[in-house]
Amino acid sequence: MPAVSQKKDVSSIVLNTALHLFTAKGYFNTSIPDIVKASGCSTGSIYHHFSDKPGIAKALYDSLVERMSTQLGEIEQQYDSTKQRCHAIIKLLFEITDNEPEVMRYMLFAKHREFINDVAPICSTKPFLIMKNIIANGMKSKEVRNIDQMIAVSVVFGGALRLIQLKLDNVLNDSLIDKLDEVFDCSWRAISHNTAH
Repeated sequence: MPAVSQKKDVSSIVLNTALHLFTAKGYFNTSIPDIVKASGCSTGSIYHHFSDKPGIAKALYDSLVERMSTQLGEIEQQYDSTKQRCHAIIKLLFEITDNEPEVMRYMLFAKHREFINDVAPICSTKPFLIMKNIIANGMKSKEVRNIDQMIAVSVVFGGALRLIQLKLDNVLNDSLIDKLDEVFDCSWRAISHNTAH
């Protein structure tokens, strides 16, 4: 197997294993030997690729932020209106929660700053900035009321994020996708410039 492909395979296996263990046991309750055992990768290969456990946590965080940034960028390109973009973003977040709950749990609810040095708060990451920019453009196009941008972003996405938390806490058992249109309708009405809807 070529070295580059082998490196990618080891990295992917370790990151997927770390995601599972960090969300199931917690970062501080997961050791490198735990990751070695669960991943089937050698201790040496893990240290070679990631240096240490904080390095694994940072690489995992960075890869998920990049994945989300790419997906939000695709939404921004695919849809023309702010309303369509916001609907598509909430749909994406709900689909990830329904299908990959560990991803959402690690991204939104792990306290990254306790174990990763120099990590930006989630509200300063590229995905959040894309969401904020979508709302800003909606204000320029008069789709969104001219209110404080942070309030608008919090209102349009906050209800969805709360439902995601309830789903991850096993308070909600239903698929979030089943609630998509109702959640979006409520959030969009709160910021829409068109009060007639």
